[in-house]
Amino acid sequence: MNAAIVGVGATDFSKNSGRSELQLAAEAVRAALADAGLEPSDVDGLVSFTMDTNAEIAVARELGIPELTFFSRVHYGGGAACATVQQAAMAVETGAAKVVVCYRAFNERSGHRFGQVQTAAAVNIDNSWSYPMGLGTPAAMVAMFARRYMHEYGATSEDFGRIAVIDRKHAATNPHAWFHNRPITLDDHQASRWIAEPLRLLDCCQETDGGVALVVTSAERARELPQKPAHINAATQGSGVDQFTMTSYYRDDLTRLPEMGVVARGLWEKSGIGPSDVDVAVLYDHFTPFVLVQLEELGFCGRGEAKDFVASGALELDGDLPLNPHGGQLGEAYLHGMNGIAEAVRQVRGTAVNQIADVEHVLVTAGTGVPTSGLVLGAS
Repeated sequence: MNAAIVGVGATDFSKNSGRSELQLAAEAVRAALADAGLEPSDVDGLVSFTMDTNAEIAVARELGIPELTFFSRVHYGGGAACATVQQAAMAVETGAAKVVVCYRAFNERSGHRFGQVQTAAAVNIDNSWSYPMGLGTPAAMVAMFARRYMHEYGATSEDFGRIAVIDRKHAATNPHAWFHNRPITLDDHQASRWIAEPLRLLDCCQETDGGVALVVTSAERARELPQKPAHINAATQGSGVDQFTMTSYYRDDLTRLPEMGVVARGLWEKSGIGPSDVDVAVLYDHFTPFVLVQLEELGFCGRGEAKDFVASGALELDGDLPLNPHGGQLGEAYLHGMNGIAEAVRQVRGTAVNQIADVEHVLVTAGTGVPTSGLVLGAS
């Protein structure tokens, strides 16, 4: 793709921002533009999620963006994060816009809490089969999947916990992370309370107030800007057979995430690389079991082998596939995947807090259990 991410910006990550969601969005976008060496007057496109409360025209007014020639929203919550970059890149490549900003901002802890039971959601066709059975939260929905995966492949709660330990270990050395200086042990994970068995508290991502923004423009223009660009080598979305939102229980195999398989095939084909070429993996970690299954769908290990792959130390900073060097959504912040893309950009630039040496390709995923998306960012 002939497009690159040239700027990243973020607010602080907190549990009570004290600002409106529009203020958070404006702050993140302003920071991203400053990072890119651009002004609001350079922007002619905006992309966000359908669940973001900040309308594109409101963000434009707040920042003094004069005109928009492209504006778009992507469905399915966290599954949209990488797709916002895909939309921005397509807009740039087709000439629909020259500079597009992707943003996400919310008060998820102090305001609307996405992890709570949403009574109104019960009328949604995807939820109407599960809410009456008591599956009214994302954690409860994922717990059903996780239990079947454990039954099929012998995975244990400790296997899930190793993901949480790795993320928190990396967050502990990231000053921007909510859990900075607060690593956990596997014993801590095992002692944390049940949320929806077999998921414990430390298997579930946090709730965050904050915002993140990314600036996308052409590769040609990127060469004129101050930051090293993160080239968008591939971007794709995926939805699988019998896709529901978090409750795809009617598939022949409940232990797979075929939508991630669709994304994987698209990314490897479009980027021209494969799993062995990935230097850093920024995987969507709203619940630990889905990280294991992503590793399998993406081709880093065989079906049912993720538990052993994780236990081997491959996901450590000095391992074969460093995972979430920023701490992920379990450790840094839960911005529905947008902070993961920002980390990928920093890794390509060579400016990350937990920088991996000689990074050429970073894989990013967004959303699991829902229609999802992914990116491969590269140094060239």
